[in-house]
Amino acid sequence: MLIQFCFKNFKSFRDDTILDFSATKITEHSDRVISAGYEKLLPAAAIFGANASGKSNVVEAFRYMVTYVTESFSYGGDPDDKKVKRKKLKYTPFLFDITSRDAESSFEVYFIDTKERGFKSYNYGFTLNQDGIIEEWLNSKAKTAREYKQIFYRNGDELDLSGLPGNSQELIRISLNKETLIVSLGAKLKITKLKFMRDWFYNANFANFGDPYENIFLSSIMPEGFAEDKTVQDKVVAYFSSFDSSIIGFNTEVMKGGDENQRHVKIDAVHRMVNGGTASIPLEEESDGTLKMFALYPALQNVLENGGVFFIDELNARLHPLLARNFLITFLNPEINPNHAQLVFTTHDSWQLSNNLLRRDEIWFTEKDGNGVSTLYSLADFVDEDGIKIRKDESYGKNYLLGKYGAIPVLKCFDMFKGD
Repeated sequence: MLIQFCFKNFKSFRDDTILDFSATKITEHSDRVISAGYEKLLPAAAIFGANASGKSNVVEAFRYMVTYVTESFSYGGDPDDKKVKRKKLKYTPFLFDITSRDAESSFEVYFIDTKERGFKSYNYGFTLNQDGIIEEWLNSKAKTAREYKQIFYRNGDELDLSGLPGNSQELIRISLNKETLIVSLGAKLKITKLKFMRDWFYNANFANFGDPYENIFLSSIMPEGFAEDKTVQDKVVAYFSSFDSSIIGFNTEVMKGGDENQRHVKIDAVHRMVNGGTASIPLEEESDGTLKMFALYPALQNVLENGGVFFIDELNARLHPLLARNFLITFLNPEINPNHAQLVFTTHDSWQLSNNLLRRDEIWFTEKDGNGVSTLYSLADFVDEDGIKIRKDESYGKNYLLGKYGAIPVLKCFDMFKGD
C-alpha cells in the first residue's frame, strides 16, 4: 500500500509536495482505516480544486515516476549514433521561475508490502534534470525495525550497491548510463530486489478522462478473456447492473485482419425488448457514461484483485454523481476491497465532499497562486483565518463552494461580450 508520495519541481508544483495516505488521529469512519504493520492507512484520496489549479498534475507526477521506473532501461544510448533513435521521457519542471526551470525535479514514495511478505516498508526515490539522473536511492525497513536500511545509493558517479547481491553489482556498474534508473536496469537484469520494486510500480493503474486520445484508448481495452469467456462477460453484466439494468448480455465476434497477429473484437450489447425477446446494438453506440464504466472495468478488476493504486483524473466526467459515489464506495468498503486497493481521483463534483462519505484526511485541495505555483493540502490540516481546524460535523460541500477552504476559481463576468 502507498504510504506517501512526495514530489518537487514538476509542472505547476514548484515546491515540496506530499500526498499522504497515513490516517490522522481523527475519529470519523474509523472502520475503514487499514492496519498494515504499524501503519494506519487510508483507501482513498479525493482531490478538489479549480480548473488549472494543478489537480491533474498530481496524477501526472505519479504517472511520470511510474513511466520512468518501468521504461528507463531503454533510455540513453550513444548520442552520436544517428541510426538509433534515442528514447527519453520529457523533463517537465516548473517553467515560470528562472531558478526552478534549470533545477532538478524529485520523486519519492514510501510504501508497505503485504502481510504475507511481512509488512516490510520501502522508501524509493530519484532526482533528475534535463541531462539525466542526479540521485537515486532505495531503502527498506522490517516491520519491527526503527530505521530504514540502505539497499543502494547513487549520486552522480558515486555508487553504493552494497545492499545488492555481489554478482549483480558489477553488471549494474557496466550497464548503467546517466538516463537509466538502477531499479529499471536491475529489473531487466532479473535482480530480485529490483524487479520487485519495478513490479510495484507496474501495479499502478491510470485513467485520464480529460484526455480525448486516452479516452478512446481506454474504451478499446477489454477485460481479459472477455471476447471468448462467457463467465467474464457475465461479470461485466453484473457490474453494469449496479447502475444500468438494461444491458443483459453481450455478443462478441473476433474479426481477424490481414496479419494473423492482428484482430478486432466486435461487441454488441444485448438489451431486453419491451414485448419480450432481445435486441443488440454496437457497444460504441451506448451512452458516454456506459462506455466510461466499461473502460474503467479492467483496471478496477485488476486493482481489486491484486491491490495497488488506481489514479483517475476527472472521475466525475460523464458520470452521475451517485454513480461516481458508488464507484468510490467500492474502495471504502473493506468487504468489497479486502486486498486494500487505493483510489486517488480528481473531481469537480462537490457531492463527494461530504462528512457522510469521506474523512477529512481523505479530502485534498489544489490551489494555484498569482505566480502560477500550485499547492496541495488536506482538509485535515486546513485551518481557517482564526487558526481553527475544520470540524467533522461541518457541511464540507457547502463551505467549499462558499470559498471557506480556498481552491475555488476567482470568477468575473464575461463582460467582454457587452455592447459598446
